[in-house]
Amino acid sequence: MAQNGMLLRFDKVSFGYGPQKPILDEVVFSVRRGAKLTLMGQNGSGKSTLFHLITGEEKPEGGQINMEQKPAVALARQVIARDQMKLTVREFFAECFKEKKYDLDLRIEEILKVVNLHAPLDKAVKSFSGGQQARLLLASALIQDPDLLLLDEPTNNLDKEGIAHLTRFLIDYKKTCIVISHDADFLNSFTGGVLYLDVFTHKIEQYVGDYFDAVSQIAVRIEKEEMKNAQLAKEIQENKDKANFFANKGGRMRLLAKRMRDKAEELEEEKVDVRREDKTIRPFVIPSQPNLSGEIVKISSYTAFKNHKLVTRPCAVSMRKKEHLLLAGPNGIGKSTFLESLARGTAKGIEIAPGTSIGYYRQDFSTLNFEHTVYESLSSVMKGDNDHDLRSPAAGFLINSELMKSKVGSLSEGQKGLVAFAQLVLQEPGLLILDEPTNHINFRHLPMIAQALDKYEGVMILVSHVPDFVKQIKIDEILDLGK
Repeated sequence: MAQNGMLLRFDKVSFGYGPQKPILDEVVFSVRRGAKLTLMGQNGSGKSTLFHLITGEEKPEGGQINMEQKPAVALARQVIARDQMKLTVREFFAECFKEKKYDLDLRIEEILKVVNLHAPLDKAVKSFSGGQQARLLLASALIQDPDLLLLDEPTNNLDKEGIAHLTRFLIDYKKTCIVISHDADFLNSFTGGVLYLDVFTHKIEQYVGDYFDAVSQIAVRIEKEEMKNAQLAKEIQENKDKANFFANKGGRMRLLAKRMRDKAEELEEEKVDVRREDKTIRPFVIPSQPNLSGEIVKISSYTAFKNHKLVTRPCAVSMRKKEHLLLAGPNGIGKSTFLESLARGTAKGIEIAPGTSIGYYRQDFSTLNFEHTVYESLSSVMKGDNDHDLRSPAAGFLINSELMKSKVGSLSEGQKGLVAFAQLVLQEPGLLILDEPTNHINFRHLPMIAQALDKYEGVMILVSHVPDFVKQIKIDEILDLGK
């Protein structure tokens, strides 16, 4: 096959999780060998499901997925599965292969160099930070040497150095790659085309160029569609007016009137559904616990990892109402460990004022009960029992009545993030702890989230590796665990 021949083609592929949750409707698109493409779409549109169709984990209900010469496909998922967390690094990579690899240790050592990670092979996966786990996920796909590499939100939890390393790798990558990400700047550095999964039509739109090129093409298309519909609407009205005029004349004129009405109906069928933009969450406020006063958080020392060992360092941080702290440091330094111990009240060297309500947004959403419905998850944290007081803020996070009935575990990662934010609104915390709150979230929602955090009037401690997001938030102090 030619170097740039067709590697993958979806031919009228349809798929859904029952009649209430369609994902793809007779989707058609193709991927050429060596292409680097972005797969974009609103949270919950089915991007990860499309990847599972490509890997064969899911089977289409209609149409065909054609692959030339049965290429090897590897997927780097968004998160490490819970049942893999107890595995050692060696066991984690062994699961990437159907048969035993006698040179597995050597392969692991070589691939860890590619993702710039030092990871002892006997160390448990769960002991690594979120950013280090992101590198393990990428390495688990690369070690399979695939013809088609699928990356699902690969920049989540990665620090600035990690994103730069991944970007350089993908620029130099010679094989075919499709990436799901909400980081437009990251995507634009290496992709040459966009596959856009429309959550409304369940179709794939294919564009040439980077994300900003796609946005520009979409804007031109919408303008043309609106102009065409406006012209058709004018002709339809003219035909209706003539039909009414001739109908009143009687005799043969009624036949002419019928032709005019038929013409109007034909023109109605020519009108097109103008492409709808992704919905964006509404502006929101995270109410702060009332009657907060005085020193709420005092940090006199903290622990951090240095060469895989915990060290304790002194500091002097005192936080009161309306004060925001940014927790900084590279992947693996211990930021998530710091936040978890703070939320549990087990952190040595840290005092929290008695009676302070804590709202904790974890990057792995483990504060959510995956077996609960969304409604149960939200009602479990709200202060009162007024149903309207629950559903109104939920609707602002695009949580409709159908999603309310869904189990949290069945949601996309982005939708879980929106549920977690809805919980914080209902909870009214005095201390807000946020661990990578931009992960998995559609970038269209981020300005609204940044605005809410900027205006939050309690004490906030934030971890984020997204500078553009952090710039939009009032930060009073930075505690760098690496210094």
